[in-house]
Formats: sequence, C-alpha cells, structure tokens
Amino acid sequence: MIDVLIVSLGSTNGLRAADEELRGSLQRAGASVELVSAQAPATVRTLMLTDLCWALAARRAAAQALRRTPARAVIYSSTTAALLWPRGDAVRFDAPSAGNRPGRHGLWQRPLERRRLAQASLLLPWSRGGLAELPAGVGGSGSHAGASHAGGSHTDRALVSATHTGRALVLPVPVEPSGSLAGERDIAAITYAANPAKKGLDRVLAAWRQVHRPGEELVIAGVNSLDLARAGIELAGEGLTVAGLLAPKEYRALLRRSRLFVTAPRREDYGMAQLEALADGCLLVTSPAPGPYAALPIARALDARLVGEDLGVAIRAALDQPEADYSARAQQALKPFRREAVDRLIAERVLPRLLAPGA
Repeated sequence: MIDVLIVSLGSTNGLRAADEELRGSLQRAGASVELVSAQAPATVRTLMLTDLCWALAARRAAAQALRRTPARAVIYSSTTAALLWPRGDAVRFDAPSAGNRPGRHGLWQRPLERRRLAQASLLLPWSRGGLAELPAGVGGSGSHAGASHAGGSHTDRALVSATHTGRALVLPVPVEPSGSLAGERDIAAITYAANPAKKGLDRVLAAWRQVHRPGEELVIAGVNSLDLARAGIELAGEGLTVAGLLAPKEYRALLRRSRLFVTAPRREDYGMAQLEALADGCLLVTSPAPGPYAALPIARALDARLVGEDLGVAIRAALDQPEADYSARAQQALKPFRREAVDRLIAERVLPRLLAPGA
C-alpha cells in the first residue's frame, strides 16, 4: 500500500508540471506517492463532451491504479478528474466549473461538481480566488474565502495563499526563478498565448502596435503562426516575433531576457505564466481579469501603473519609467509561492489531513 495516489488530468503542460511539483513535495514530506495520468482522449467539438471524455479517462486511470496498488489517500488533480471518480477523497484544482464553465458549457459538470466537492474529504484550491469560486456550502466559499488563519505555524501566517477553513486548504503551485536574473534584458516584452482568445492576445497586439517604438520587440510564445492564423490573429506590423511552442527551459530563458511580460486575459484561472515571469525578473503589465488570478494582487502592489485597461499606457510606463526595485520586491512577494514554503505547508497541514485516521 502507498500513502498517496495522485490522479493527474494532465491536459496541459501547466497541469502536468503542477502535479509533478505536488508529487515532489509529498515525497519530501516522507510520503510514498504514485502519480497516474489520464490518457488523452480524442478531440471533440464541445466543452461538455471534452470534459466528459477527460473525466472518463481519469476514472479509468484511477481505477486501474487502485486495483494495482491500494492507497491510503487519493488526490484528484482538477475537478474534472474527480467528476466520475471510482473512490471519493481529496480534490485539487485551479478553478471550479462553477467559475470557468458558464452557461451551456457546464450544464452537466456544475451540478455533479457541486456533489463531488461536497463529498470530498479535503479541497485543495490553488489560490484564494479558487476558494472564493467554490459553490456555496461545499467547504470554503462566500464569507469563508476571507477567513483569517486559525492559529497554526509561521508558515501558515506568512503564506498569503494558505487560507484554510473547514475542509478547504489553499495550496499554491510552487514557482522558482529559472536562473540568474543578472543577464542582459534585450527583449522589450514577451507574452504567452497558448490560448490566444482566452489570453487576450488580440488586445495585447492592439496595444503594442499603438505604443511600441523602433527597435522594440514583442515575443509571442506558446503558440505558432498557423494556430494564430486559425484563431484569426493577424501579425501585420513591426516589432513582433512568434517564438512558437517551446520547451520549458527555452521559454524561461526568454523570460530572463525580457523586460516586460504583457497580458490581457479575458479570464485567468491562476496565472502561472505571470508568476513565472515575475520570478524571472520581468515587470508584469496586465489588465484586470475575472477568475482566480493569483498574480493580479501582486502586480497591483508592485506597481499599480502597470495594471489597467489601457495596456498601451502601462507598457510605456514600464519601459520608460520602471521602478528600480521592482524585481527585488517581486522576489519578496513571491516567497509564499516558493517551493520551500509550499513544502512546509504540505508537511505541516496537507499530509497530516490526508493520512489522518478516518479522513
């Protein structure tokens, strides 16, 4: 028997990386851990069918793993992975369907999700925003989202994200600098646009075309030119470079060369790309967005001029009049998201809850 089975949906690079981080933290806390991933289903036309196919794949992966090796606790990584679970237990998620599957896109997911979250032994949202989006009555929404820490160690008090109440404990995804921040910043700005419409790439491009100056370059990462054309995104104009799909090390190397990270998401379920950009020394220029946008309050506290609907004004302020100590203050603000802090939270709060008798 193992201590913890992680059932990974693994539908994006970000989810896969988050699950690997979770496995590492649990192992460093002394737990025996197995991580199993759902097999990617065929592409279907609607979000409702997509979620059904992924939920079935996660159920198969979990059932096969539990038949092979019993586990004291199971963590389903995402609410979709938990929808058709073969055995109830803990659920970790960036955002619930209650927030990111509005209207017809979540007709069957939302009511089943509410039931699963009510049945879960422990809820592990990535952020306070994810906690706030939980349906009322399932363990951490509404007034609970602003609850203060009930005692606990210095780790809990220091971790802005580590609000916990009832069955919910906010567990951030760790973010670390990818290398030295002392190198030359020869790229004016970078943006990540793996989902161009959701990430608001059209808005970023419109602002860039208005305010960029000769010699300034905006690098577009996470998407290739063909996908941009399919999304109806035009790349006419100067100062634009499409980096395409990059390995994580190559992408983070570009962040370390960039002065700004610019984004205008229409909804943000967490904002790992923004947190990585801050960790690698970029100034964060962003518009506000609905959803559990963990980097948004950090960006506002670092320099409110760089957060607003007028991206062009914010871009020029960041390039022309950057705060000299921005990067140093960003590193301080990210301490709650560092691996060491998350490891302490898992060792002190998460693992004891997972493995407690009767949990």
